[in-house]
Amino acid sequence: MAITGEWHSYMTHLECTYCGERHDADVPQTVCAACGKVLYARYDLAAVRRQVKPHDFAGRRWDMWRYWELLPVRDPANVVTLGEGMTPLLSARREAAQALGLERGELLIKEEGKNPTASFKARGLSAAVSRAKELGVEAVALPSAGNAGSAAAAYAAAAGLEAHVAMPRDVPAMNRVEGAVYGADVTLIDGLINDAGKYIREQAALHGWFDVSTLKEPYRQEGKKTMGIELAEQGGWGDDCLPDAIFYPTGGGTGIVGMWKAFAELEALGWIGSKRPKMIVVQAEGCAPIVRAFERGERHAEPWQNAHTAAAGIRVPVAIGDYLILDAVRASGGTAIAVGEDEIRQAQLDMGRLTGLYPAPEGAATWAGAKKLRAQGFLRGDERVALFDTGMGIKYDPPVRLG
Repeated sequence: MAITGEWHSYMTHLECTYCGERHDADVPQTVCAACGKVLYARYDLAAVRRQVKPHDFAGRRWDMWRYWELLPVRDPANVVTLGEGMTPLLSARREAAQALGLERGELLIKEEGKNPTASFKARGLSAAVSRAKELGVEAVALPSAGNAGSAAAAYAAAAGLEAHVAMPRDVPAMNRVEGAVYGADVTLIDGLINDAGKYIREQAALHGWFDVSTLKEPYRQEGKKTMGIELAEQGGWGDDCLPDAIFYPTGGGTGIVGMWKAFAELEALGWIGSKRPKMIVVQAEGCAPIVRAFERGERHAEPWQNAHTAAAGIRVPVAIGDYLILDAVRASGGTAIAVGEDEIRQAQLDMGRLTGLYPAPEGAATWAGAKKLRAQGFLRGDERVALFDTGMGIKYDPPVRLG
């Protein structure tokens, strides 16, 4: 489903986030050729500031591509969209906020399950597949803990590209079903997402597939950054439009990384001020490499051994963007917290009862993390707190037994 009409991307080049090396944005790129680290798309923000004002968005299409000046696709005919983005920012009722100890604060929930394929992964894969199509790629490939594979398969199908997905054998059954329905080549791996990643790297080199793994190409985070832009727009732009704290379930980290990038771009445009939310990583106790690195004061996270959690999306033992996640957390005055499996299951039930949402385990982890940090005193109880429910719970095994 292509977009036509007024369009201009202000992307100028790609830049390494580690060594600063500049790369050509108009050929397929993966990681930095000089140091192997993450590449960012860069834009002519001075030109955007001259040409675009925040109120211009009011009359535009209702999806993430409304922000086309800050997205990487040159020609609107190459955009592959299923209606991703512009998810609701819900204000929870008072009883829900009180359950987390936010007696004088406000509890907001960014409901990402409203996206196509029922998770926030749709944003990143829409951007990555669109740009891959524009650059002449015919086959995309990635490892996935579940939802990214579903999104990649859907957007590849919409684009007319091949999709090759490797998933751990024990991912939620619905993710395997989606891959089959969308016509993707799905391989089940005995192991974790890093083992699936090894398989994809080997096969991509053999068959010429383009690897769209998390932060191993430059454009998935461009789709994810629209979550940050939406927060600013939904908050009314300006100096105080963003929440005081953002709780994000963190595996590969593109959510936090993308939003932090968005906030820097928006400040450069003069659309928001210098105030930033505290960026708070939430991981599972059975797989918490970023939490451990944060607590040790390290910039890179060692791989987590024997990773396990029912929250499949955050069962990621190692992340190439670890330094970007940790930099954002520290620069924002945020923190990193791990929660247990029982806490996640209980949080799913609490959120259902108090908010009317059926969160994915990853989203429920943010509820558990906020409750824990309030009890520890990190939260004062008067903040405006945003939890990201990154997907729909109905795609996972239920947190309760019936019958």
